[in-house]
Amino acid sequence: MAACGGCRFFVLTLRTLSGTSRSASPCTLPLTKHRTLSTSARSYSLDGSRKTPAQVGKPERISLSSGSLQRNLSAVAVPLQGQFRPLCRYDPLDLGDVDENTQKALACKHLRRFIVDPALAQIVTDHLAGDIDEGKAVIFECNPGPGVLTRALLNRGAQRVVALESDTNFLPELKRLENKLEGQLDVVHCDFFKLDPIGNGSMKPPVMYSEKLFSDLAISEVPWSADVPVKVVGIFSKRNEKNLMWKLIYNLFERHSIFHYGRVELIMFISQKEYAKLVTCPRNYKNYQAFGVLWQMACDIELLHEEPLSSFLTVTKKNAKSSSKNTQSQSDNLCLVRITPREDLFNSHLTPLNGSTLVLMVKQCLAKRKRRLIEQINSWSPGSGSELISKLGLTDNTMTGDVYPDEFKHLFELMEQSGNFAESWLYEETLETIKTGLA
Repeated sequence: MAACGGCRFFVLTLRTLSGTSRSASPCTLPLTKHRTLSTSARSYSLDGSRKTPAQVGKPERISLSSGSLQRNLSAVAVPLQGQFRPLCRYDPLDLGDVDENTQKALACKHLRRFIVDPALAQIVTDHLAGDIDEGKAVIFECNPGPGVLTRALLNRGAQRVVALESDTNFLPELKRLENKLEGQLDVVHCDFFKLDPIGNGSMKPPVMYSEKLFSDLAISEVPWSADVPVKVVGIFSKRNEKNLMWKLIYNLFERHSIFHYGRVELIMFISQKEYAKLVTCPRNYKNYQAFGVLWQMACDIELLHEEPLSSFLTVTKKNAKSSSKNTQSQSDNLCLVRITPREDLFNSHLTPLNGSTLVLMVKQCLAKRKRRLIEQINSWSPGSGSELISKLGLTDNTMTGDVYPDEFKHLFELMEQSGNFAESWLYEETLETIKTGLA
């Protein structure tokens, strides 16, 4: 009987444990509950911010595994994480409204353009969807101001955004946003358009050397043949737009500044006037200039979007909105353009060491676009023009304004291979021009 009592006690114990296990099961069910959001083209979250089609229609599932639970924490679980907010498309950051963002942007002390409309920020992020989904490149945002596009990029799923802000008025709010996130945002007091000024010595923010910027962000140099390491997003300054682009093209051919770290891609708003010059084809003798030839030679250029200037907030030095004309012409539009340096730009004959020489060659050729190319070549090396023209498959009557960007590059490579051109062939002509102007 003792044995039977022991068996009975053992069976009762098992039933008790089994009952405990079953009673605990309902507590785990809410963890596997699915929440599905609306799939309409324009959906809004509970806080009023608009969500893109890519952000809606997918259920949020909180997994029982600790790894999945960590990745899918919602806003409800934020207190468990302390002050940090994990990246989650189903808990978007508030983009504010136009009036609120405008008031914040008016704190700017300089002439600048801002994106203050969440709808425009959404358009930009829609065009960057593929870049964000790849997640391979760091996104540099130039002068985010009130941070409308910054938040839109993070809501879209950008893994790492670096906000380069030059105006100290915008830094506190951007820093607060940075502190709420888990490494998705870095805020730096820096003016992208003033990187690497001429001269040496210590620099004070927002002026900065790219070497310090990339070092502080732990972004290393990659080979030119590697994937794009950084994508720069922003709006070119109205005041000195073309000068900035000239500075960038010199840096590109010399692999200096940001291009020292690889094929940095530009996704920028530029004026329609400068965009037209950027993509002008040969035989348009008025607008076909060295500026566009060099960019076409070095990069793939893609027009992503065109937006009326009235969609942006332009702030003057007096901290007031600039007046806009009642009628908008084509020249009032801004073009969102993707500029990607070509992987095959450099070779054994065109290197960063002689890249600036190529720039000078193209500038001299297109200074007079109706001059015969053979005459220009002979001015550098008498008697060499006919041979080089033949190798290019051109005729003796070809004008410099008829030559395509890849043909200019091929011409330079042929000249580099030839023994008829001294190292100073271009600089001698430049010096003669300067002397003549001074006389």
